[in-house]
Amino acid sequence: MTKRDLIEEVAQQYPRFSRRDAEVIVNAVFDSMTDALAKGERIEIRGFGSFIVKQRPSREGRNPRTGTVVSVAAKKVPLFKVGKELRLRVDDQPTDAEGLAVEDETADDEDETEEDASMRRGVSG
Repeated sequence: MTKRDLIEEVAQQYPRFSRRDAEVIVNAVFDSMTDALAKGERIEIRGFGSFIVKQRPSREGRNPRTGTVVSVAAKKVPLFKVGKELRLRVDDQPTDAEGLAVEDETADDEDETEEDASMRRGVSG
């Protein structure tokens, strides 16, 4: 999905906004996120993920063409950490309304013997 696709999606889902309005909205969101990261702020979008800025120290690297040692300056890089709900949805695992993984309880019941079931219920003999 490209930025243009995202703008089109917003325009389709919200017909009261023109395509130009959708473009302004999407650009405003991205500009706000970019400004926050440029200030070193953390961005957290529940159910989606978080963006952080990490400081990379200076180091010595190698020119891949010549093999000579070069100095690589320290820099800040943005990183994205995927949220649990997004990770589960991408992996086609079901989630509940709160985004938590739904466990399949029937698989455990099939392996349970009658004696185990009785013990779990507190019934003896």
